[in-house]
Amino acid sequence: MTKHELPKAYDFKATESRIYAMWEAGGFFKPHNDPNSPGFDPNVKPFVISIPPPNVTGELHIGHAMFVSVEDLMIRYHRMKGFSTLWVPGTDHAGIATQLMVERDLLQKEEVTREELGREKFVARTWEWKKKYGGMITNQIRRLGASCDWDRERFTLDDGLSRAVREAFVRLYEKGLIYRGPRLINWSPGLKTAVSDLEVEYSEEQATLYYFKYRIAGSDEFIPVATIRPETILGDTAVAVHPEDERFKKFIGKKAVVPILGREIPVIADEYVSMEFGTGALKITPGHDPNDYAIAQRHSLPIISMLDKEARVNENGGKYQGQDRNVARKNIWADMKAADLVIKTEPYTTTIPRSQRGGEIVEPMISEQWFVKMESLAGAGLDAVRDGRIKIVPERFEKVYFNWLDNIKDWCISRQLWWGHRIPVWYCPDHHMTVAREDPAQCATCGSKDIHQDDDVLDTWFSSGLWPFSTLGWPEQTPDLKYFYPTSYMETGYDILFFWVARMIMSGLEFTGEAPFHTVYLHGLVRDEHGHKMSKTKGNVIDPLIVMDEFGTDALRFTLLVGSTPGNDTNVGVKKVEANRNFANKIWNAGRFVINAIDSLNAEPLPQGETDHTLADSWIWAKLQTLIRDVDRQFQNFQYGQAGQQIYEFIWSDFADWYVEIAKGQMQNSGTKRQTVETLVRVFDIALRLLHPFTPFITEEVWGHLRATLQESDLKDLCKDWPTALIVACFPEPRTPEGWEESKIADFALFQDIVRAIRNQRTEKNVKSNQKLMGIFIVGTQRVELYKSLKQDIAALAGLNLNRILILDERKFLPEENIHLEFESVEGYITLVVGPVEIFLPLAELVDPAEDRARLQKELGEAKSHIERLEKLLSGDFANKAPTFVVAKEREKLNGYKDMAEKLKMQLK
Repeated sequence: MTKHELPKAYDFKATESRIYAMWEAGGFFKPHNDPNSPGFDPNVKPFVISIPPPNVTGELHIGHAMFVSVEDLMIRYHRMKGFSTLWVPGTDHAGIATQLMVERDLLQKEEVTREELGREKFVARTWEWKKKYGGMITNQIRRLGASCDWDRERFTLDDGLSRAVREAFVRLYEKGLIYRGPRLINWSPGLKTAVSDLEVEYSEEQATLYYFKYRIAGSDEFIPVATIRPETILGDTAVAVHPEDERFKKFIGKKAVVPILGREIPVIADEYVSMEFGTGALKITPGHDPNDYAIAQRHSLPIISMLDKEARVNENGGKYQGQDRNVARKNIWADMKAADLVIKTEPYTTTIPRSQRGGEIVEPMISEQWFVKMESLAGAGLDAVRDGRIKIVPERFEKVYFNWLDNIKDWCISRQLWWGHRIPVWYCPDHHMTVAREDPAQCATCGSKDIHQDDDVLDTWFSSGLWPFSTLGWPEQTPDLKYFYPTSYMETGYDILFFWVARMIMSGLEFTGEAPFHTVYLHGLVRDEHGHKMSKTKGNVIDPLIVMDEFGTDALRFTLLVGSTPGNDTNVGVKKVEANRNFANKIWNAGRFVINAIDSLNAEPLPQGETDHTLADSWIWAKLQTLIRDVDRQFQNFQYGQAGQQIYEFIWSDFADWYVEIAKGQMQNSGTKRQTVETLVRVFDIALRLLHPFTPFITEEVWGHLRATLQESDLKDLCKDWPTALIVACFPEPRTPEGWEESKIADFALFQDIVRAIRNQRTEKNVKSNQKLMGIFIVGTQRVELYKSLKQDIAALAGLNLNRILILDERKFLPEENIHLEFESVEGYITLVVGPVEIFLPLAELVDPAEDRARLQKELGEAKSHIERLEKLLSGDFANKAPTFVVAKEREKLNGYKDMAEKLKMQLK
């Protein structure tokens, strides 16, 4: 027989890439029931996730590591449960982000701007950039163990998805849901493009509040007004006051004079104005403020834009034309001061809108843009969640989702960029518009061949909103679309619930008539170990690539998964990852032990036939079945972190620290050796299956060695139904308890308490770990045979001399040792009380009597507390309402604590 001993240490660097290549070459990432293959069965239920497509030119960060870990766990679990599983990978063209990177690269290396290069050449350069760097992020995602079907990888600008984008645009346009017109939008002067409301971040900042006089035309009277942006006075088209404000009623209907420019504008009444805030009067600049824009719509005011696309004053700003907005602010205020129009200035804290991407102050501006009417789309999106077709996990985010869709505005979908899906609209010299799925040769209205395409591209979220179905072939009714759509889960961060999730829901309902997925699972942000947001400026960013190089992929994955709960942020530090690297080593060492145990079984003839299970065998099997039931329940409730923690505790503590240690003794006995090795194999196999979705590499590696060893052993029947790889092995199914488990778990818990009590005393008294204690007496008035059967295990795990342990059913005089156990205290011994058991340890000379009395008093106090609690419980409604067996169990606990209390009192005497 071959000896299969594993190396002493787990080498993740040599293992991970080899295992991943094996999975991919074996076709394990593909759905086992493929609609494009012979033998396809449409009745087999699929499980499908579309990956949130990372930016094609991005690099892996900790947020990617989080979503890849969670989604791969979901995919591996469902694959092992027998679903035809598909995880669709892909990347996003990321309009603004990618264009900025290429522009920066051109400037640094060639000192050429985008405009100097020209659109066609710039787009070609961007495609080159994508080809050069686009594979980096996908290779890094592979490094995390992502079991995606890479043959189905998609890109938001590939031919199929580009066709889907055009189809979606044209359909919405034909339904009257897309329109073009002047609207107040968020303008990013640095990026030179419109940005959506969701791409604007508001921060509290210190500003200055400027108070000045709005003179009434033809008089010396004025209305005091305050603003934080004096330069926008150049675009004012009214002064507004509250209709009930006695201070300003007399001015309503009169004209005010715009400072410096001298334009006359009306004084209007509007209930939006607060009489208590500021001066009680508002300057109305509809071209640069959303609230003013709404007032202008109500009062039919003209809209004046006083800034150009680079945030410089335009032709409407008189002598300030060409000045940067900040320069103009200083100059106009100086001129107003000279004209005696200034009242005062004061510090003021306000919220400032900044571009999420560029960081500069966003400018509300009137611009000609393309919009999607959102009312009907949002209504459908609301209904899908309200009627239960889509479930959001955690549920509290449903309120956030409803609030956003209930208050949604039309979506500005045009962007002044060159990289992206160009808007499929063409214009002729007579300003006719042709909207088409294919590039037209002439104007659809007048037939003119002199046509040019709209310069703008679509918002990136327009194409990614189609992702769940466009990646499967829509608008074509492909076999993939028919079988795999709707998808199953959408897993992503709560921070893009609106950016992406809501838009996918609305698009899916609009274009396919079905919700694109039935469950939305939202994970939180990954923060540093102190709960702070990670940022390069703080220097607290964790680079997943560096962490994986140092501790292995499984350690990082397990840290992220076990530390997370749905919708909550996760704190991650390198120390946690290091601790989970130690867990990987624990698994490896357990694997070495089990494989060596199998090999040792092959080395000698053993009696065949059934052997009774030991208490330890029964206990570990009962604990394992409880774990399977718990993990199944946790997975159903999306509590993956709790499931992982329970698996960790079972493997580390129950299996490795307790059962393996006892197994070493059982394997010395030919009567129990085979049964013990079988139990080790069965339990370890199931534990590895439970753990596989969390830590796929080490579990696959160890399980492969376990399988190979079994196949060449006398226990080969144990693995006769195992597949060739753990990735496609069956996930353990929960079994109904058979009734014997509870008593075995209780008996073993008592054994553990005895061992722990002795170990604690050894530690407190600094007894060397290799020193075997002799002359131990264990007295139990009940279950003496149980304690006797555990004598060898107690000796092995508590560091006792097996031949110098005496187990008795009562305290009595022992003439051979000349020891009076019947006395309340025994000279030379300290006494431990563990439930119904008394343990006499020959450590008295090492004990401080005062400390020992304090220990006993503390234990007695705890026992009395339990007695009081249980007596109160059993004297109330609980005894009448709870099931009989539950009440009996609590009475048994009460009697146990009373017995313990009596023994402790006797010790204290």
